[in-house]
Amino acid sequence: MTTEHVIRLKPKTKPQAIRHGFPWVFADEVVTDRRTRAIPPGSFAVLEDPERRPLALVTVNPNSRIFARVMDADPQAQIDAAWLEARLTRALRLRERLYDQPFYRLVHAEADGLPGVIIDRFGDHAVIQPNAAWSDEMAPLIAETLRAVTGVGTVILNGQGRTRGLEGLSERTEVLAGTAPEAPIRVPMNGATYLADLMGGQKTGLFYDQRPNHAFAQRLATGRVLDVFSHVGGFGLAMLAAGAEHATFVDGSAPALSLVQQGAQAMDLDPDRTQMIQQDAFAALETLAAEERRFDVVICDPPAFAPAKPALEAGLRAYERIARLAAPLVAPGGYLGLCSCSHAADLTSFRNASARGIGRGGRRAQLIHTGQAGPDHPMLPQLAETGYLKALFFRLDG
Repeated sequence: MTTEHVIRLKPKTKPQAIRHGFPWVFADEVVTDRRTRAIPPGSFAVLEDPERRPLALVTVNPNSRIFARVMDADPQAQIDAAWLEARLTRALRLRERLYDQPFYRLVHAEADGLPGVIIDRFGDHAVIQPNAAWSDEMAPLIAETLRAVTGVGTVILNGQGRTRGLEGLSERTEVLAGTAPEAPIRVPMNGATYLADLMGGQKTGLFYDQRPNHAFAQRLATGRVLDVFSHVGGFGLAMLAAGAEHATFVDGSAPALSLVQQGAQAMDLDPDRTQMIQQDAFAALETLAAEERRFDVVICDPPAFAPAKPALEAGLRAYERIARLAAPLVAPGGYLGLCSCSHAADLTSFRNASARGIGRGGRRAQLIHTGQAGPDHPMLPQLAETGYLKALFFRLDG
């Protein structure tokens, strides 16, 4: 696909960041006029420095705060099936080296050279989240190329979520190729079995990013476990697979807890080893405290309380509150895992909020492990947002 558009950085905007790999150009960094504002979202353009020297080929969305995303360092690059095939093949080779089975995040947006594109693979199925205008428009070609590169039979477009709204994209879910699965897909990870609802679940149906943190939690698995904001049971089922005696799952979603139960059944777990609590997580923590329940391991993996900077302070207060309510539920010498997937909350801020909450909960703690997303969620070093996941594991005293 060729481009006839050209955009230029403002005179005081330094081009070094783009030359050194930063992938975004913000709206206040671009010379805008009637012509540039009229470029259709998802179009490709040559980005020039203030002296009109070509810098890169970008995709443009005048409706977004991220006005342009770098597609290729070569301004003459052609974004077509061959270009997509090269990017997808590169991504696939990394995952095939990392994992024995085809269950992983195949494409992690800018970090894999496909701006705004998320692709999760579930065996013979793949789910695409096209979170940038160019990928939404080219989704059929991405699906076709994906099938050619990976051999998957079914490709689903999941067009849900906050990011699409920021890009001015409507919500939609559809099957781009193959046939929609009639039941949730079984996903093996860390010796556990999870059920992923590819058509109606959160995000793509499963969160692969926590895989290494589930594995660390398995090393702590003993006695009774509390998995709060459990979704499909990521931490709890992993710890049951590793020998925990019992797991209590807390989530506000009945469909999510149904998937937990189906996962437990797929693992042939004794039903007496699990308990499901459908309730607001904050309220559930308060109820469990009133009942004087205690657990050997407590894990809290909430949604993003601070998805963007305007929500940062409120988000940090929410993380502190979670830690304050969870800490008293941990048995003496037990473990507390606290997670954040908030882009706006960096590791230091999240760690400080968690420590304050534990202290306010009347406990003292050792921080024993800090986790992040797995290697199928690579970071682009120039873009801090790609390193969004943080997992803190504490040992609490008596």
